[in-house]
Amino acid sequence: MKKIKLILLTALVFALLNCKKDKDEPLPKIWKYSTFTDSRDGKTYKYIKIGGKYWMAENLAYKTPNGSWSYWETNTYGSKFGYLYTWEAAMIVAPTGWHLPTDDEWKQLEQTLGMDQLEANRLGIRGTSEGNKLKTEIDWVDNGNGTNEAGFSALPGGFRSNPGIFLEMNSSGFWWCASETNNSQAWFRIILSYSTQVGRGIGYKGEGYSIRCIKD
Repeated sequence: MKKIKLILLTALVFALLNCKKDKDEPLPKIWKYSTFTDSRDGKTYKYIKIGGKYWMAENLAYKTPNGSWSYWETNTYGSKFGYLYTWEAAMIVAPTGWHLPTDDEWKQLEQTLGMDQLEANRLGIRGTSEGNKLKTEIDWVDNGNGTNEAGFSALPGGFRSNPGIFLEMNSSGFWWCASETNNSQAWFRIILSYSTQVGRGIGYKGEGYSIRCIKD
């Protein structure tokens, strides 16, 4: 009898320890990533299917002759966060078989994550938790990390202003859309460290933003 009690007690302690471990150290999320290699420079990128579309799960990091910069012109940042592109450069830099997503394709992504159509069509910060579902779980300042539920792994790569000033690394991420509003401006998306939402705005084409490509 004592032996049986000891076995049961050992099993109970083991179970409790496992429960505590699971609580303190949640199991990592497992996303179904695929990869492709950019034939121009041999760099390999992850991509993932979200709402029937294949999206890159990393910012593009291909250096163009004109209109692209790594943050502070430092290769370390370019390798991790990708390059920042003018809109004109963003329109032609996608690898073969990929393209810069339109404003409507971004809306489809956001609606897949729970944003309603009326909200998706708005200008400014919209939605509820869609930004959190897109953000990485690290690198965002002021407790702004996301859940990365979608596996999109949005990074806070900041941006480059028209005068050439680098701003907001680790606190925001900007991404160009292929849709323009006039000769000098185009749509973009912004995700902020202090918000769980996604912003939709209009930026000057000469500014430098990150890009995510979508499969043709």
